[in-house]
Parts: sequence; C-alpha cells; structure tokens
Amino acid sequence: MTAYLFRRLLLVIPTLFGIIAINFAVIQFAPGGPVDQMLAELRGHGGLSTRLGSAASDVGSSPGSYRGASGLDPHIVADIKKMFGFDKPPLTRFEEMVGGYLRFDFGRSFFRDESVLHLIAQKMPVSISLGLWSTLLVYLISIPLGIAKAVRDGSRFDVATSAAVLVGYAIPSFLFAILLVVLFAGGSYFHWFPLRGLTSEGSSDWSFPARAGDYLWHMVLPTTAVVAGGFASLTMLTKNCFLEEIRKQYTVTARAKGASERRVLYGHVFRNAMLLIVAGFPSAFIAILFTSQLLVEIVFSLDGLGLLGFQAAIQRDYPVMFGTLYIFTLLGLLMQIVGDTLYTVVDPRIDFEARE
Repeated sequence: MTAYLFRRLLLVIPTLFGIIAINFAVIQFAPGGPVDQMLAELRGHGGLSTRLGSAASDVGSSPGSYRGASGLDPHIVADIKKMFGFDKPPLTRFEEMVGGYLRFDFGRSFFRDESVLHLIAQKMPVSISLGLWSTLLVYLISIPLGIAKAVRDGSRFDVATSAAVLVGYAIPSFLFAILLVVLFAGGSYFHWFPLRGLTSEGSSDWSFPARAGDYLWHMVLPTTAVVAGGFASLTMLTKNCFLEEIRKQYTVTARAKGASERRVLYGHVFRNAMLLIVAGFPSAFIAILFTSQLLVEIVFSLDGLGLLGFQAAIQRDYPVMFGTLYIFTLLGLLMQIVGDTLYTVVDPRIDFEARE
C-alpha cells in the first residue's frame, strides 16, 4: 500500500501540470482580459489616462490586437501590457508561472495589490470551516437515514422520508440559504442568527468559550443551507447500496445460520455497501467545499475561496484564477488518494498492490 500511495503522489505532479497547461491555453483565447479592461477604463476616464500617460515609459511595443487601444497613445498601451506581464510571449509567461508554482509562489493579484498566496490564506479558513462541517453533517445524516430507508423499504417511514429527500433534490442550497435568511436572520420574521461573516465584531477580545460559541452561532444557517441541499444524493446512494447487498445470497446464508439481523446488517452488509459511498467521499467533499457553497457564501457574506475564485474569473484576475485552480486541483487529487486509503480501512481485503 505504501508503494501504491507513493506512486499516486508522484502522479499528482504531471496531472497538476496538465490541468494548468490546458487552462492556460484556453485563457489565451478568452476575450476581455485585464489589458482590455484597463484600456476600456482609460477610454472612459480621461483623468486616469492622463496620469498613466505621464508615467508611461517608452517601451515601444505596438498596441497589438487589443480592441480598446484605438485612439490611445501606443506607449500607454505598452506600459499597461508590461504592468500585467503581457509584454512577454505566452510560453515565457507559462514557464515563469509554473516555476513559481513549484515554490508555491502564485504571484500578485492584478487588482487587489496583494499576493495570491496571502489572499488564499485569508479565504481558506472560511471555506474549510463551511466545507468540513457541512460534509460531516451530510454523512452523519445521510448514512443512518439511507440504512433506515433500506431496512424499511416500502414502509410509511420510507415514503415519508422520501418526501424530504425529494425536497433536497429539488431545491438548491442557495434557495435554502435565502429562505433561512428570510425566516431566521432578520429578513421578515425572526432575528435569531447573524447574517454576515463567521465572527461578531470585537469577538477577538472575548474568552475562548465565548469565541467558540459565537463561531458556532454564525455557522448554523450557512451549514444548514449546504446540508439541506446536499444530503439527498448520498441518502439515496446509501439506500440503494444497502438494498443491493441485502438481497444477495450471502445475507440469506447468514440469516439461515442464525445470525441476528443486526449482525447481518452491520457485520456483513455494511462493509460491502460502504465501498461505493467511500469512493464518492472525495468528490462529495470537493463539491461541497468549492461549488455547492459558492452562492451560500454570497448570501451570508462569507468571504471564502469559492467567492474569491468567482470574482477573479469575472475580473479576469489571472494570478488569482490560476492560484485558486491550483489549490482546488491539488486538494481534489489528494482527496482521491484519501478515498483509496479509506477503501482499505473499510475493507482490509482490498489490496491495490496485488491488483497492480
């Protein structure tokens, strides 16, 4: 197993390189880059154009194909291109970017005047907090509920809980978030929970128990919104996996030998049924961490990685875009390795070395 994990870790490097290379190539053809945006701003704000024109250096580069460059001093256009690093060929920029990534140096944001690593470090705790609590609660709710539905398949309990699962399927997380704001965060009815951030103003001076309680108080509504919109798929997956295993011959044999229903369910069925659920853990965690909670972060004003990446894509802030993509991809690949490790924890009979 150790050799297998080592090979998987080595495979992370070319996979990361390939994903970054493909996205870098695609970005080269995307319209409305940072230079275009700056040129458009210059054409709309003469004062800014004058200030940059007085500070522009005699670079001598032609405006190129930038559509917003018409009517502007070529020196100003060249200075803007140099400011964003677009005076260099794409291959040179890609080599410099990859070299920086090997040192975990993601450069500086085009529009925030901060290093990308510092921005990611600022936003990461918010996303990790929401992602971890949501994933934990989704699994703690979905697995027992799915097992109960499988054991009571076709009963009133199964039908009643299927209605809740259907609601979870039909309503996305951000609509749950809006509903919770309206009901419990001062929207129209009650004001029991805060609406913004993860901490209250001035909480840094409070005692640790008070800070912990304040943090949990802020986490209730966003976590509930993500869980309500994400538990349905895992619940039905758990139910279907257990139903398939319950109907197999080995469970009939175990019952015929006098094993109790609890022994059959948790001693025989559980291990086999959980394999597919464990396999889906990495993708479930990454989906909750970086996609499902994006609009939830917006609704509750949680300044996390999902919101940072979305804003960077809108603004064409390429260093932040590729920095967050790098982190997302790296975490996703590492979580897949964690999923393989969990396979052997759930069922020690699985041996990846023997398979290879």
